[in-house]
Amino acid sequence: MKKIFALLALAVLPLTAFAHGPSPQKVDKSVVIKAEPAKVWALVKDFGNMHKWHPAVASTKLEKKGEDTYRLLTLKSGGTIYEKLRGADDDAMKLRYEIVEGVLPVADYNSFITVKPGPGAGETTVNWVGRFYRVYKLNPPIPAGQDDESALNAVNGVYDAGLENLKKVAEGK
Repeated sequence: MKKIFALLALAVLPLTAFAHGPSPQKVDKSVVIKAEPAKVWALVKDFGNMHKWHPAVASTKLEKKGEDTYRLLTLKSGGTIYEKLRGADDDAMKLRYEIVEGVLPVADYNSFITVKPGPGAGETTVNWVGRFYRVYKLNPPIPAGQDDESALNAVNGVYDAGLENLKKVAEGK
């Protein structure tokens, strides 16, 4: 009898690896900008003007719902992303937000951007961190474009393009 239970346990054990659902993902990117932190912070904290520094954003529209602030990002490639401001701390130079809905293949996306003095005089380090899950939350088979790799590629692309262009805008290039 013990052998039967042991065999059953061994047969079921491989299935438990797929029973937990998606794993949390994280993207953490930084850039050093040759500009004063106050100048860079002014760009980053302006929740209604992301289109001024992110090359993928055609326009930004702010909306107030009670005490909450939302922005609708219209992308140059088509599609939109609707985000909620979670906080903007001037002392810490930290902006927190979440994606409510949009075209990125992510779910439960929360992010923050920090602006700090850089390694040299007159320099700034910007750090952009996002935590999220892939959009498809069930177990395999996972539909194409809704997997962890697609989510990571999308967020990495957003951060890389955004930080590169933020650097150009802040440095006046």
